[in-house]
Amino acid sequence: MPSTPEVSVVIPTFARPALVTRAVRSALAQTVTDIEVIVVVDGPDEATGKALAEIGDPRLRVVELPGKGGAPNARNTGVREALAPWTALLDDDDEWLPTKLAVQLELARSATVRSPIIASRLVNRTPRAQFVMPRRLPEPGEPICEYLTLRRGLFHGDGFIQTSTIMAPTELLRRVPFTVGLRRQQELDWTVRAISHPDVELLIAAEPLVLWHQDEDRPRISLSSPWEAQLEWLRGIRPLITPRAYAAITMSIISSMAAPTRSFRVFRLLLAEARRHGRPGVVDYLTFLQIWLLPPQLRHRVRDLILGRGRSGGRARADDPVAVGGSGADIAFPVDTATEQRAGTAEIGADVRR
Repeated sequence: MPSTPEVSVVIPTFARPALVTRAVRSALAQTVTDIEVIVVVDGPDEATGKALAEIGDPRLRVVELPGKGGAPNARNTGVREALAPWTALLDDDDEWLPTKLAVQLELARSATVRSPIIASRLVNRTPRAQFVMPRRLPEPGEPICEYLTLRRGLFHGDGFIQTSTIMAPTELLRRVPFTVGLRRQQELDWTVRAISHPDVELLIAAEPLVLWHQDEDRPRISLSSPWEAQLEWLRGIRPLITPRAYAAITMSIISSMAAPTRSFRVFRLLLAEARRHGRPGVVDYLTFLQIWLLPPQLRHRVRDLILGRGRSGGRARADDPVAVGGSGADIAFPVDTATEQRAGTAEIGADVRR
């Protein structure tokens, strides 16, 4: 491997040797071969060490941390170890398609700023179906915080960014590290803080380049994650986002976590928070009410009925103008909201995406 590779790949993991070896092999199979793959093992983990040693590729490096520090800390550690000018992030339970880095490096050449973030669409794969996300790309002049958080419908979001799609200058990832201790919204938090710098912009490749595996039988953090901590996080980034985005996060993401409390006090608190510091729209109010008033199972059934998912089984419809197909599989844009139901990664070793 050359002393200075073109791209460093950082993969945090813990106690999932089969999954991380799959992720590593997808990185090593890239058409861009001038890379290094840095696996950061989040604490003593003999089984993972043995599995990675069997790969036998000199481009692979393993960094074992002395104790568990969480996914953001492991990513930051890997970025500090990176030798390349670009660093690409990959979660241990995801895979890259072979041209992922090549497409992103080509897109980076079109950037007009010094530190572009290069992301991509992905294939969201579940045992029931698979969908391409995000539904659309940012529009010219659209604030990225609004693209990632605002809804255009009650039961789905349009914008989305996921860790395994991100490639960015290594210098930027060191300048703006991931927030250690943040359990939810890690990608949103990092992206909002990064694009607040004047030399940064977000570019998203139109084609899906990542397989995002969401195995429904794996452990995951539920939507009842402590909403108080998320509200504290949101208040901390308020200067970096628009009032519309602030209202959307409060009335959708945080409300989804708080609604299981069935507390009228919490209902009033979040509504007042969104109105005081945000600028809610009609869709925000309707989303807020359906989250609080409808039990989750009923809400999901209503969503499926309205969007026709129950009839189509989650598969692409022939009359869907944005559906794409490949390799005999039906792939369609998602009907679930990217912000409410797929709220980002948390602790290493648990599938926390929902």
